[in-house]
Amino acid sequence: MAALTDSGTLVRMAYQGLLNLDVDADEVLRRCGMDPAQLYKPNLRTHFSAQPLFWEAAVELSGDSCIGLHLGEKMPVYKGQILEYLLLSSTTFGDGLRRVLSYQRLISDAMHGEVTESPTPYLTNYFSEHQYLTPHLAEAMVVSLIRFLQSVSDDKFKPTRICFTHTAKTHHDEYQRIFKCPVEFNTQQFRLYFDHQILGYRSPYAEPELLSMHVQSADQHMEQLEKRDLILEVRSQVGALLESGDITLERISHELRISPRQLRHQLTLAGTSLQRIITQHRKSLSRRLLSQTDESIAEIVYLTGFSEPSTFYRAFKRWEGMTPIEYRQINNVNVQSR
Repeated sequence: MAALTDSGTLVRMAYQGLLNLDVDADEVLRRCGMDPAQLYKPNLRTHFSAQPLFWEAAVELSGDSCIGLHLGEKMPVYKGQILEYLLLSSTTFGDGLRRVLSYQRLISDAMHGEVTESPTPYLTNYFSEHQYLTPHLAEAMVVSLIRFLQSVSDDKFKPTRICFTHTAKTHHDEYQRIFKCPVEFNTQQFRLYFDHQILGYRSPYAEPELLSMHVQSADQHMEQLEKRDLILEVRSQVGALLESGDITLERISHELRISPRQLRHQLTLAGTSLQRIITQHRKSLSRRLLSQTDESIAEIVYLTGFSEPSTFYRAFKRWEGMTPIEYRQINNVNVQSR
């Protein structure tokens, strides 16, 4: 299964929130393994596994033990994205909310919210029960979610009660100030309660034709994520099998539990092929081993799955326009620092 990721939009919103709190946002990103220069990279997805490091750095650099709550308050409202358009163009708020919840992967793989409408409506199961989920993330996302739902309902959406599964990070008065409703902690399940009447709220921006276009766009985005998942899964299998040299369409399709024909077809739809993925993996791995380690060339030949050194040399020179030794001399920091 592919690793969980978050939309680049989320990290950009968090980044702006940190700046609004006068926190060194660049340093927070660096501490969780992100390059601030890549923040606006197209189609950016960040690893959900980096969340604990992000919040640890945010707490340390801000000195705020309740940074999630306050960051959620200072982040920009989620706007200009396909989920906002889906809600605004739906006939009622309830229709839009249910529709948006079916496209949560566009924000984060870790979100799986559901709406229960009877007897009192509430949103639940909003977060994955995952080892990388932190109380700071939960609080930031709930504050951000409420602000988003208020923005698409002309401020009609109001939480009536919130139940968190974690322990309060600060005095209850601060939660009351921000959420303006009762907040409970250490509950069995996250729940965000709201008034039933909001489900019938009719958006003044509802347009059936626009809704159809937005749904089509959301479906296309979901399809792109599914293609990305497949490529990552195949890359993972290639990495595991590289040293053995036994990388065949049949072997990988068996591991992924689909037919070789299906795998070939799906990779074609994703704009790639098994051979291209193998080549890209070998190229990336050989660059890293040459530039960041002192492994011998013979060992690198083995680790990258080539049958003999001459084949590796020819391939590498085709990729980089220079020999592996020349590449190492130019790029290997370990060698240069000696």
